[in-house]
Amino acid sequence: MLNLTYTYALKLTQQQIQTYEMWLETARKVWNFALAERKGWYNSRSCRIDACSLKTEYIIPADAPRPTFASQCKALTQARKNNPNLNAAHSQILQQVLRRLEKAFIGMWESGRGFPRFKKQGRMRSLLFPQLGVNPVKQNQVKLPGAGWVKMRMSRPIPDGFVAKQAQLVKRGSGWYVMLTLQADVGVPHVMPHGQAVGIDLGLKSFLATSTGEQIARPRFFVDLQGKLKLLQQRASRKKLGSNNWQKAQAKVARLHEHIRDTRKDFHFKLAHKLCDEAGMIFAEDLNFKAWAKGMFSKHTLDSGFGEFLSILEWICWKRGVYFAKVNPDGTSQICPNCNHHTGKKELSQRIHRCGECGYEIDRDVASAQVVRQRGLAAVGHTVQMLGEGLSTRSLMTQESSPF
Repeated sequence: MLNLTYTYALKLTQQQIQTYEMWLETARKVWNFALAERKGWYNSRSCRIDACSLKTEYIIPADAPRPTFASQCKALTQARKNNPNLNAAHSQILQQVLRRLEKAFIGMWESGRGFPRFKKQGRMRSLLFPQLGVNPVKQNQVKLPGAGWVKMRMSRPIPDGFVAKQAQLVKRGSGWYVMLTLQADVGVPHVMPHGQAVGIDLGLKSFLATSTGEQIARPRFFVDLQGKLKLLQQRASRKKLGSNNWQKAQAKVARLHEHIRDTRKDFHFKLAHKLCDEAGMIFAEDLNFKAWAKGMFSKHTLDSGFGEFLSILEWICWKRGVYFAKVNPDGTSQICPNCNHHTGKKELSQRIHRCGECGYEIDRDVASAQVVRQRGLAAVGHTVQMLGEGLSTRSLMTQESSPF
């Protein structure tokens, strides 16, 4: 089974916009109510049994079960019978809100993410329709629950053999969009190592350096526009909260953020395709970008979006039949790619790799990319200069749908 996600811009009428705005507000209230119920249950179990808090106390029976997705869905069904606002919204989108809340708690328990937070007005921006009718797309229209046939900008055709299974309605600064999940009952073979191998090294001096000696300059998507963003935010802060002028100022801020995001993603996709044009195998370091984002260059690291780029690169490689793998990143800048000699730790200001053993001299980032390439080739069984390093211990899963 192969899944694809295509995004299209919608042309909603004012009546359709009002309907979906009301559904978003209802979904936000359901999220906040369900989160408050879960949070209250946890707080009632965290206090001492022989003492009461001076600030607040949660009076919940000791035998009350923990709120779960199933129990809250059952309570939602009962609440819809008596609440006209809940009954006006589509039942499945409210169930998907509870499912998202359940996933947020699972991510907190298993992945170390933060505690889910309440959403203020305007923070709920997407509605998920898990089921669509038969043939929901025709020409430049899509049939959505609550609105019927909606005009959309058919920026690219749906591939033959694919069927639209679900839709996610997204509200952005530039308008409304629909993300269609397309499905086809086909099997895709795994990509095997073949062709020319290229190693890449990500950094802040240059966005990317390849083992062939090419270096890609790092665009400054956010840094170059942060002055304009600051000005728009200052103007918005001087408006009366909730007024029409305040909403217009907030819309300008949102559109600028969206512009930064779109230019960054466009650069990532074009660079990924460029790398796939030149290689049959691409190897990258399995880096911890969360640690990078907490360092002294956190703003520049987040501005570059290295983690997003590697996800896009892996997806493009799979789609175009290019083998992609991540290797162990330890010591890539401390090893000479020519003679395998350990040169020691380098300062950040030292940008040239000079080997005292063999005299090999090259740019530091290019040398690291060459080491990454050698480790990748060694991991896939090619006869190369062995460095005793292989793939990282993380399991690589074949991605069948783009998350973007």
